[in-house]
Amino acid sequence: MVVVTLQREKCIGCNYCVEMAPQHFAMSKKDGKSVLLHSQNKKGFHTIKSHDEGIFDSCEQASKACPVKIISVKRT
Repeated sequence: MVVVTLQREKCIGCNYCVEMAPQHFAMSKKDGKSVLLHSQNKKGFHTIKSHDEGIFDSCEQASKACPVKIISVKRT
């Protein structure tokens, strides 16, 4: 299982995550911050858990590209 977490409140709106993984991230038109698509919000941490191992590489690239390091990607 792959677990992807975004600390949305700390997002600076650079758009790198959307460029690296557009199928999982989008930019909010309301506040210009990143949105982790299909995620659940728990105390400011937006998380998706997926059995699809195919999302790991693109989300890992997004994590590495993020200048404020607010995206974590783990295999469990």
